[in-house]
Amino acid sequence: MASMKSCVWTAVGVLCVLGQILGLDNGLALTPPMGWLAWERFRCNTDCKNDPDNCISDRLFRTMTDILVSEGYAAAGYEYINVDDCWPERERDPRGRLVPDRERFPYGMKSLADYVHSKGLKFGIYEDYGNFTCAGYPGVVGHLAGDAATFEAWGVDYVKLDGCYALPADMDHGYPAFGRELNATGRQMVYSCSWPVYQIYAGLQPNFSSIIEHCNLWRNFDDIQDSWASVESIIDYYGNHQDVIVPNAGPGHWNDPDMLIIGNFGLSYEQSKTQFAIWAILAAPLLMSVDLRTIRPEYKAILQNRKIIDVDQDPLGIQGRRIYKHRGIEIWSRPILPIQGQYYSYAVAFVNRRTDGTPSDVAVTLRELGLNNPSGYRVEDLYEDVDYGVLSPQTKIKVKVNPSGVVILRADAQPSYAYNAIPTRTPYSPLNDVFRLSK
Repeated sequence: MASMKSCVWTAVGVLCVLGQILGLDNGLALTPPMGWLAWERFRCNTDCKNDPDNCISDRLFRTMTDILVSEGYAAAGYEYINVDDCWPERERDPRGRLVPDRERFPYGMKSLADYVHSKGLKFGIYEDYGNFTCAGYPGVVGHLAGDAATFEAWGVDYVKLDGCYALPADMDHGYPAFGRELNATGRQMVYSCSWPVYQIYAGLQPNFSSIIEHCNLWRNFDDIQDSWASVESIIDYYGNHQDVIVPNAGPGHWNDPDMLIIGNFGLSYEQSKTQFAIWAILAAPLLMSVDLRTIRPEYKAILQNRKIIDVDQDPLGIQGRRIYKHRGIEIWSRPILPIQGQYYSYAVAFVNRRTDGTPSDVAVTLRELGLNNPSGYRVEDLYEDVDYGVLSPQTKIKVKVNPSGVVILRADAQPSYAYNAIPTRTPYSPLNDVFRLSK
């Protein structure tokens, strides 16, 4: 069963024990899902006659599948090819089954899924807990068991269930019901829910205990748009509401701040680096929504930065927090492996939200960041690929952060050979803001 875990360092490695927050019992998404999703970049473009290269079609998804493998994305960890809205016919067939658009998906969804699987990848699809999807295509209401069986027959590995044209109060029953139908098929399918965001918009308090129990990931906030303002609004939401949001994340159950828009039109190079770094600190799903055929090399390099991906995929699954915010400078910190005795390692992101046109210097000791291991930390800059060696907690580090940019460091706790060999529990709890930094 997926669960929030606490871990201790032992002579044989890290021993993880089950905590109090249990996740969906499907054994999936023990680290945040990674892949490619069509929606933000390609939306609901169904005009294959006039725009055959960019319409939502079998051709588009096979092309992206090929590129994910040939251009190194799959090797970096991206494994899902996810269809979003606008894929089916407007009406179900006479037996009530969903039907892919016959012109845009002439070979059917099973053929597309088989192709994705033949490349060593996994296949995702979109539906909606409502009478219609957000773009007006058939929803799952009244067809929960049948649609789950259809997805199983097609070989689907990931299901995103939206919440348009549904009553938010009904979602407490409807989302778990569809999840049970997916599990009943016997096929393992990651279950992505939009349940809490619709309830929050409606003024309802989401039951996160139930959401965690029934969903592998879920949306809390607005759809991302192709702009820095949109990314900033998401960063602010997750920082301002972190006391509610952070405790819900862990292996098998993740907060989803929405897609990566790196390589599109709305973000500068520095802003793209910031999105990727903060998503890693947030233990967020890494779902690219970009035209992989035309992406520029510098943006591809961001998306394939293995060291930052390793932070995102850290098996502890503890979501990070904003620990400092003052005059446009923010510091975000996330506990990661390895653990040495009672001391976590950390990923730390310094973000410059200023727009005054010049880089900002930020100076702070490791101890002020909550890094107190007396044996020190090996510190590395994950974008500049610079190893600063082992630094003590008293060491003051100084970083220069570009406007709307980021510096992300990894600080690996070092072992102490004089340390008592008896394993001790680390005092960190994701339920408490234990990081303190003087302002």
